[in-house]
Amino acid sequence: MRNRAFVVLIIVAFLLFIGFLAYYFNQPDPVFGNDEESIATVINSIKGYEDKSIEILEIEDLDDQRMVGFLSDHNPGFIQFQKNKNGNYLWKHIEVRNNESFSIFIIPGFQRFMIVTNNENKVAKMQVNINGQQLEQPFTPYQSNVAWVRLPETDRSDYEFRDYKYYDQDGNLLNDS
Repeated sequence: MRNRAFVVLIIVAFLLFIGFLAYYFNQPDPVFGNDEESIATVINSIKGYEDKSIEILEIEDLDDQRMVGFLSDHNPGFIQFQKNKNGNYLWKHIEVRNNESFSIFIIPGFQRFMIVTNNENKVAKMQVNINGQQLEQPFTPYQSNVAWVRLPETDRSDYEFRDYKYYDQDGNLLNDS
């Protein structure tokens, strides 16, 4: 009787081991944001972005962070990756602005913000007051693009953005940018 219980125990342990191996080897390989193709694959793997067309516009590495400006079905977007201990980039934040041609993305922890445009963008110049300092940024209208804007030096721990003004290529003030 003891031998039979031992044999059953060995068989159960063997079946559990085979089940574990099958589970382990059937796991999909993780996808990292290590290059343009894998970044698009990562975006398409995120819930809500599965069937979107993705166009990578620019990749910027800042310390162990990777920031990517992209278009998702022609809508401006931003995804942020964190480099892990193996040197691979894991996504940690994504934003897409629907029905916009010109979108501003504030990058937490960095003295910059990113502007992503699609080819319907009419803005040729933006002016904004940041903590009392006037900032002016030119753009190429009607072109998909990413622009990085460095925030002005300040003694304050926060930034206050006021008086946004957008101009077209003829210098006319835009109301619907």
